[in-house]
Amino acid sequence: MFMINQLIKEGKVEEILEYARQFHGHVCPYLALGIRASLIAMEELGVRRVDHSESVDESILAIVEINSCFTDGVQVTTGCTLGNNSLIYWDLGKTALTLVKRSTWEGVRVYADAEKLRKHYPSGAVELFTKVVRERKGTPEERKRLWELWEEAARAMLKLPKDEFKIEKVRVPPVEQAPIFESVRCAKCNELVMSTRAVSFDSEQVCLRCAGERYYAVIGRGIVEVNSFRR
Repeated sequence: MFMINQLIKEGKVEEILEYARQFHGHVCPYLALGIRASLIAMEELGVRRVDHSESVDESILAIVEINSCFTDGVQVTTGCTLGNNSLIYWDLGKTALTLVKRSTWEGVRVYADAEKLRKHYPSGAVELFTKVVRERKGTPEERKRLWELWEEAARAMLKLPKDEFKIEKVRVPPVEQAPIFESVRCAKCNELVMSTRAVSFDSEQVCLRCAGERYYAVIGRGIVEVNSFRR
């Protein structure tokens, strides 16, 4: 925690990227873009990476509009994560981050335009990405070359000037703090489940899965309904 805070304070973006690599698993342009957008939003809003009290109180919220590598860059840099309830996901499919203060609901939205940023990619990188990642093809040599080009592109994204982004001051509708719910035991599978995710089934409390009720998941394409099943 101290290390990443110090790196942000000193503006050591290359080191932040290496920190993010450990969290994300690899380096790519949109991971770096999440870092750069976060640093801009933090500077514009005048806030630091969330610490112990800020994460517990959810005093700073990060709202992302896409579930991609960009979001991991945001989590690492801002300290707002899904687990500490300071990260909110709006399923809009846009590469954008809004950082907001809960005290005033004033925030800063930073949007990155993929088409506008293509000029920062090394020659051949986009075509290779299409073959290796989008089409799931490519030789081992092509995959290796893609990751080399992707790292080069990532380091370019770390240094993008502010005028490459759309930056705007916004007000965000208030978001409740994460409530703490009691758990109940499912009468079917005998597992504990949050009370708000249990339903009455044959006069017993049952989890959504055992009850055959619909529920939702976040996968690559966004929020989708999961086909439930009865045990």
